[in-house]
Amino acid sequence: MSIKKPSLYATATAAVLALTLSACGTSPGGGGASDGAYDRDATVNIGSLYEPQNLDNTAGGGQGVTEALNGNVYEGLFKLTDDGEVEKLLAQDHKVSGDGLTYTFTLRDNVTFHSGKKLTSQDVEYSLKKVIAKDSQSARKSNLDVIESIATPDARTVKVRLSKKSISFVYNLSYVWIINSEAENLKTSEDGTGPYQLKKWTRGSALSLDRFPGYWGDAAANKQVVFRYFKDATALNNALLTNAVDIVTSGQSPDALDQFENNPNYKVNDGDSTTKLLLAFNDKAKPFTDVRVRQAVSAAIDDEKLLESVWGGRGKLIGSMVPPTDPWYEDLTAIDAYDTERARRLLADAGYEDGFDFTLDTPNYDPHPTAATLIKSQLAEVGINVKINTITPDEWYTKVYKNRAFTATLQEHVNDRDLVWYGNPDFYWGYDDKQVTRWVEQAEQASTTAEQTELLKKVNRKTAEDAASEWLYLYPQIVVASSELSGYPRNGLNSQFHAYDIKKG
Repeated sequence: MSIKKPSLYATATAAVLALTLSACGTSPGGGGASDGAYDRDATVNIGSLYEPQNLDNTAGGGQGVTEALNGNVYEGLFKLTDDGEVEKLLAQDHKVSGDGLTYTFTLRDNVTFHSGKKLTSQDVEYSLKKVIAKDSQSARKSNLDVIESIATPDARTVKVRLSKKSISFVYNLSYVWIINSEAENLKTSEDGTGPYQLKKWTRGSALSLDRFPGYWGDAAANKQVVFRYFKDATALNNALLTNAVDIVTSGQSPDALDQFENNPNYKVNDGDSTTKLLLAFNDKAKPFTDVRVRQAVSAAIDDEKLLESVWGGRGKLIGSMVPPTDPWYEDLTAIDAYDTERARRLLADAGYEDGFDFTLDTPNYDPHPTAATLIKSQLAEVGINVKINTITPDEWYTKVYKNRAFTATLQEHVNDRDLVWYGNPDFYWGYDDKQVTRWVEQAEQASTTAEQTELLKKVNRKTAEDAASEWLYLYPQIVVASSELSGYPRNGLNSQFHAYDIKKG
């Protein structure tokens, strides 16, 4: 699962997709200018709202650390492309035993870390153990708890034995950074194998990456990228208009798009998103322990009006945790259709004919405050009084995610294929249905993707019927760039932003 600011990078239960050989710089990039002549010594300035909390993705680094470092500075055994395909990266090859429990990986030869140390199987073992360590804050941790043992018979071979089958194991490995086992101070420094190395991080301002001359694959198409951080969408747009940045990773202000769409100096790209905005109930806290109350709140919120108000017609309604790009997607928007009369009946049936009060913990960055205000207004129509408590990302992580000290919250969940978190009763929203948990476990141990898909369709429908959360809408993925750029990623896949193919004319 991954959320925005802070991000908790896990998805789960994905099919083992076709694997194809690919060096970092060989995959096609997104739209923009022609890929003709370009400046190989260019600096590309990238505008973002998501600065890392620190540089370690197992220590609560947040969405920003994935955006800046994943694929750019750190690489995995496998790579998730902008189109959602899984490709071999640091793994040259891999084999799976007949019982599906033993994975043998052969590493690429002649791969070096930025410090100059050669990549070995011990580094892979260290990196895997770092993710599943007791003190790890990576939500990937639970996905990889199936690892029973790791053996390194030689410098290029890693054997991983699982305690049970995991059809998503290779997919999940695409999120695990391979780190030098001798590296230190990873919250403020790095030692990866990627096409860029860290030059400087100025907190509150910028993070710059330089092309790594010893990279094992195709060299980055630009000499340097600088992620520049802004506090709000207005400042980000102004930076683009004044050429302080060349591209913004994710547009958050649809009202401001006209100035770019009607200007030949810019290109507005509307890609595919996997980011869902949730009104997440604490299903273990009253009154949301009662399914009728959750259903009532869902029926009282006009998701279409909310989406129109926030995004001006962009984005999509979803009705569940599953976006259309997931294999187990079904259109379930009718289950929580806007119906205030139904909401009132459900409240009366649950013993809340006169409504109730609750506090909504709301992250302080766009578009949460706007969405919270609209939700408060709509719920007031059925007698529900909402107190909005605006909190910082760090406060959200501690209060909501770690301590579960909340009644309801707004949050963005970034990743694809993250429906399976409803099968974990210990997850922060506390949804606990034993049948759903069994279906999720069976799906992960499925022998075929068809079997997995059918089981997760059942999970999708059951959680929607139970109003486990209120899934408000699916974000649009808006990347605005200078017309001089090409080769940039267009889709909002799990917060990553691969910069190595960006060409500046």
